[in-house]
Amino acid sequence: MIRVLLAEDQVMVRQGLKAMLETDPEIRVTGEANNGLEAVALCEHHQFDVAVLDIRMPEMDGIETARFIRARSPEVKLLMLTTFDDQDYVMNALKIGVSGYLLKNGDTSALIRSVKSAFAGGLSLEDQIAAKVVPALLGKQEEANQPDPSLTPRERAILSCIGEGLSNREIAERLALSIGTVKNHTSQILDKLELRDRTQLAIYAIKHHLV
Repeated sequence: MIRVLLAEDQVMVRQGLKAMLETDPEIRVTGEANNGLEAVALCEHHQFDVAVLDIRMPEMDGIETARFIRARSPEVKLLMLTTFDDQDYVMNALKIGVSGYLLKNGDTSALIRSVKSAFAGGLSLEDQIAAKVVPALLGKQEEANQPDPSLTPRERAILSCIGEGLSNREIAERLALSIGTVKNHTSQILDKLELRDRTQLAIYAIKHHLV
């Protein structure tokens, strides 16, 4: 049996969600909370497999509640439930490590499926949420792979050569610079990127597609 904690401040909504979940014989709502503080307290004194948390609750919102439960009861899987499909909410919830993000207007089968997926270690995102968050995540990943914008074109060129494994003399010959100039630029690059040595510079160059 999957033991579910249901945290929702609107009693009628909570009762409806409970009824929906318990249409499946493998799921039982064994704890109910009116707000985030109650949810955290229940997790400290009872064992749950999955916590379904409303994103907006009094006392403590769903994001903060999820963060507390993740820290104190990491074995509990977390599902966020909301009427809001705001991208920032989704991103914040995923950063915490939630197992799903659901909209309240979803149907019973979707809710049950998400609880079972969370219990099994999976991740559930409704289509309209995934359509927003996946491009955002890919965009952030691509942005993270871009070189530091403070690097000058010459510094990028030198960094690219370091990524290829060239020595200071070889870099100087390729870029028509003096060895001293290459050394000075290399020191400046290390300072800008807060890296320790040429090996880290080479890894940076490869990771950020400069090679």
